[in-house]
Amino acid sequence: MDQAAADAPGARSVPVCYRHPDRETGVRCTRCDRPICPECMVDASVGFQCPDCVRGGTPAPDSGGTAPAAADNRPRTLAGGTLTRDPRLVTKVLIGLNLALFLVKLSLGDVFTNQFDLIGRAYAPHLTGIQGVAEGQWYRLLTSMFLHGGYVHILFNMLSLWWIGGPLEGALGRARYLTLYLVCGLAGGALTYLLAAPNQPSLGASGAIFGLFGATAVLLRRLRYDMRPVIVLLVVNLIITFGVPGIAWQAHIGGLVAGVVVGYAMIHAPRERRALIQYGACALVLLVVAVLTLVRTLQLT
Repeated sequence: MDQAAADAPGARSVPVCYRHPDRETGVRCTRCDRPICPECMVDASVGFQCPDCVRGGTPAPDSGGTAPAAADNRPRTLAGGTLTRDPRLVTKVLIGLNLALFLVKLSLGDVFTNQFDLIGRAYAPHLTGIQGVAEGQWYRLLTSMFLHGGYVHILFNMLSLWWIGGPLEGALGRARYLTLYLVCGLAGGALTYLLAAPNQPSLGASGAIFGLFGATAVLLRRLRYDMRPVIVLLVVNLIITFGVPGIAWQAHIGGLVAGVVVGYAMIHAPRERRALIQYGACALVLLVVAVLTLVRTLQLT
């Protein structure tokens, strides 16, 4: 097949390598999104990159092959974030923060945890009146994401955060990854606040981590990787969620749904409107969080 036939609209149902037009491929560069064949694939922290991106010479999409400006030529992640030397830095910081607060909890006991976990309303005789989000303690939606009840709880959550979060941070970039984490955690907290009993406390990073599971599934599908391992892991976690008493399933489901929505926007947003769509999706999820929180608060007042 000559070049003209290869470039004709509808001539191929499968993309061809941009460097070898005679080779069909289903793999794309995680930086510039151009199709690449096995010969052109260069291993990256997530997926594969094309030789031009590895050399730092990716032409702009509409440049006709000419070298782009230096600002446009900076290496980017699949989602448009800036590549960094340590693609797991935010994940390490999040793990460190969770561990530090767990040590504080071990030192101070429930006196510390009771001030920052998520609870709708609860009568506490040793405190003044009713304590909870419904009394204006909105910060609990955020602080509860960084607290854990015991060794097993924090161990499983931190291992999951390292295994799932590290590669996802490399694919999204630091700012987008941190935004995804916080938005999913808040979504899980909001659904817990809405559906859980008013005097049922909730804490843990599980909502945010389930959000990372959802976004990882979207990423693997985008890269056309084998999704069975993450699906099996997710199913096992859902079985544990609904099978073990005392787990706030609402946080897991809320985080998972938010992770799929925000992850899809992060990974599939077209380059020309990437930031608008990505952060617009985050704003939309946060709006839903605010509405759910307001609805529950009105119910409790």
